[in-house]
Amino acid sequence: MSTPTLEPRTVRSSELSRHPAEVFAAAEEGPIVVTRRDGESLVLTTQERAVQQQELLGVAAQLIAASLEDGPIADRFVRYFPWIGLLNEVDRDECAAEIVAVARGSFSVGQPQRLLTVIAAWRDTAEAVAAGWGARAPEWLPEDVPAPDPRS
Repeated sequence: MSTPTLEPRTVRSSELSRHPAEVFAAAEEGPIVVTRRDGESLVLTTQERAVQQQELLGVAAQLIAASLEDGPIADRFVRYFPWIGLLNEVDRDECAAEIVAVARGSFSVGQPQRLLTVIAAWRDTAEAVAAGWGARAPEWLPEDVPAPDPRS
């Protein structure tokens, strides 16, 4: 089974020298392979993309480690993503299931960035729970209160 990926644009080092602004602009849209006659090709990318790749490798390592252990997936994930322990049991199970599903899907189509988005959303939820959000039932008004028309 192959993973579909977009082929990066390739430029010669001489093109980078003659038209750096154009090559840099292209690198902001996706990695650029810079070929050289006197050495190995280099990849030009943004700092943000490079940091994201490192973060993805870290997450992938944690997912692999969690998959090698025994027990319920949510319990295994708590060892590698401790913030999941702040969620209630139902949310822990849902979080773990969503992370697994999104990891499988996003890696299979060569778009793993989606996984980081899902993990960040669940981590934000765990932070909100830790801060006490949702701990109390909302206080409802005893009766409807009409709001004034803001256009008048």
